Amino acid sequence: MATKNIKLERALIHVHSTFNNTIITVTDPGGHPVAWKSPGTVGYKGSKKGTPYAAQIAAEALVREMKDYGIRSVAVRVKGTGSGRQSVVQTIKASGIRVEEVKNVTPVSHSKGRR
Repeated sequence: MATKNIKLERALIHVHSTFNNTIITVTDPGGHPVAWKSPGTVGYKGSKKGTPYAAQIAAEALVREMKDYGIRSVAVRVKGTGSGRQSVVQTIKASGIRVEEVKNVTPVSHSKGRR
């Protein structure tokens, strides 16, 4: 993990949400990771990691860390179909950090069409 002496005004938040887990990564505008959290890093194990509440607690821990970096505004990229997607975005919005955009970057398969 990077040192706390990094100061950023703006950052990207990547939310990768599966049915079993939600991984939240903060990167600088160039895409280099600054910090990350998942429900496993804040004490949840097993099937509880896939719950929206566990994703919310991980997002709250990450927001506290983001404030140490001086981050004031973010753009959120959401990938996946898990249940933690919405709770992470709502937690970030409620924290006082300005959310400039929320973009769904979930890949869609094109191979099912031709049979």
